[in-house]
Amino acid sequence: MLYKGKAKKMYATDDPDVLWVEYMNQATAGNGEKKAQIEGKGNLNNHITSVIFDLLKARGVESHFIKRLNDTEQLVKKMDMFPLEIIMRNTAAGSFAKRYGVKEGTPLKKPILEFCVKSDELGDPFINDDGVVALGLATEEELAEISRIARAVNDGLKDIFSKIDVQLVDFKIEEGKTSDGTILLADEITPDTCRLWDLKDKSGKIEHLDKDLFRRDLGNIIPAYEEIYSRLTALAKAEGIERAE
Repeated sequence: MLYKGKAKKMYATDDPDVLWVEYMNQATAGNGEKKAQIEGKGNLNNHITSVIFDLLKARGVESHFIKRLNDTEQLVKKMDMFPLEIIMRNTAAGSFAKRYGVKEGTPLKKPILEFCVKSDELGDPFINDDGVVALGLATEEELAEISRIARAVNDGLKDIFSKIDVQLVDFKIEEGKTSDGTILLADEITPDTCRLWDLKDKSGKIEHLDKDLFRRDLGNIIPAYEEIYSRLTALAKAEGIERAE
């Protein structure tokens, strides 16, 4: 084992360019201040992120994902990760809505790309482009490519989720470099890292299909994650996506 985070363990393999990832059942919020073990969460997130990476690949967005091995494990390309949380916002919600005094659910006139330094100790502080370059977290050229990929991911995810009647409110991703210097989407894309609202609910209230259920004590995340996975697999089947598993 090389690394144990909040939601995953990373293991070395015989190939120095390939890592073995195990998804755990732990749920966290507030930079790890709130924790719980939720049976089935690792299984669902492993399946969800696998199908999302396959759907994004079909839309021209490459990632570190190689293949899913079983219910909780997958193989990925080993990456030199940028110490950044890369956030894309399509609708005002969460900390953004609170920061600017905007009502949650307010549509944004254009998608907003934000960066935070990935550091639990510092509380993942916001940083602008100049700060990223000045601190040596990425070069200007790398930052331009990181930003291009983030916007391509947003375009791809908006298309994917719109087809399964889900509103992509915002999401957080990570990126890194392969051994040959190629910058790729990495880590995971799951309801842990996205705000997803159900468009099938016509009551007018927000129906969460994401970790806000846990974060805000709104209910059990498992049925919501199962619903997301069910809709995604139906879409992949309809699109004839060859699953990397």
